[in-house]
Amino acid sequence: MVLACTPAPAGDDGFTSFTTNPTSNGDGDGDGDTAETGESSGDGDGDTGNGDCGDGVVQMGEECDLGPQNSASGQCTPNCFIAKCGDGFLYEGFEECDDGNPSNTDECVTDCKLATCGDGFVHDGVEICDDGNDNDADGCNAMCLPGSCGDGILQEGEQCDDGNPDTSDDCPACQLAFCGDGYIQAGVEACDDGNMASDDACTYPFCEEAVCGDGIVWAGVEECDDANLDDDDACPSTCIPASCGDGFKQQGVEECDDGNNVSDDGCDAMCFAECDGDIIVDDWNGYTYFKVPVMGAMTDPNIAQACADCGLQTPCAGPGGCNYNDNICLQTNNEASCGNPMMSMSQMLCNASPSQCMELWGVYQYMGNNWNGGCGAEQNSWCSQGNNQNNKFALCVLP
Repeated sequence: MVLACTPAPAGDDGFTSFTTNPTSNGDGDGDGDTAETGESSGDGDGDTGNGDCGDGVVQMGEECDLGPQNSASGQCTPNCFIAKCGDGFLYEGFEECDDGNPSNTDECVTDCKLATCGDGFVHDGVEICDDGNDNDADGCNAMCLPGSCGDGILQEGEQCDDGNPDTSDDCPACQLAFCGDGYIQAGVEACDDGNMASDDACTYPFCEEAVCGDGIVWAGVEECDDANLDDDDACPSTCIPASCGDGFKQQGVEECDDGNNVSDDGCDAMCFAECDGDIIVDDWNGYTYFKVPVMGAMTDPNIAQACADCGLQTPCAGPGGCNYNDNICLQTNNEASCGNPMMSMSQMLCNASPSQCMELWGVYQYMGNNWNGGCGAEQNSWCSQGNNQNNKFALCVLP
């Protein structure tokens, strides 16, 4: 009896199953009985057919044979096997692809589906990752690209992600900006050296550049820093501890400081004032007048200080009520005119104006901080502006 295969109704798996049916009785008469000779074929030679796939007869080694209906896209393949995923034949309507291999890294994956991002298989040369989902925040985003800092998606291990590579904003390297992170935050920090040390060139916790007067001692650069730029305290504006000879008079400690440690120049090597003033007028209505050397500009404060360093006072420039007088000067009532400093004295000494009185040349009158420094007498010049003169003499008085 020769068997052929005919399609049966489709099963649950979508592929058609096959059954075998008798096609002849072996004696050629079609009545279903066997030939009297006992031979299996009608020609009496004992064979079972030509054995070719496609002849419509299921032979040994074949799963099916639909003859001309065998198809690369059908249920019985050209090599007489029932269509299945992985056989290399695309079964239309049931498979999206079939590349004849079990690899899941090419364009046709398990179940003969076309490879897509999110199928859980990394497509070689196309995808970098594929975790089988479209979650953008799990390290492999919906485009099958690894999550990275600057992609705008907050990944595990990131504190922030603003979608840009800018390290000068408030989210550098996907971490919240802070002083000491090594990134200078524009408009907020002046510097950031990547540490939390306060004694280097970039102070912590405000990331400001170290300067003398900020209150933080800059290691290797400053010896002191008292958070101010006052020059009369123990740490002047150089941030080097005050010392005699540094040019800054330390209040309550030094009487003077002329920037050197030399004596006999008005300020000795121990920063005590050397009063070598000369008497100009002795006992004028009970007052003795001196001219005392001044180191520096002939300003009113310097004039008053030079007198004080010698234990003397500054005489007032005019009579009571004069606008060049103040509560520092001593009223002697020896000058009769408010607007003519030292005029009465020069008349008494030289019978001339101060500019023509040699005894007063280089001497400057205290003006109550109401003029351009002291008022000086120079040869052929009277009321020379003290702010523009240096190293002259102060007019001082001893009651």
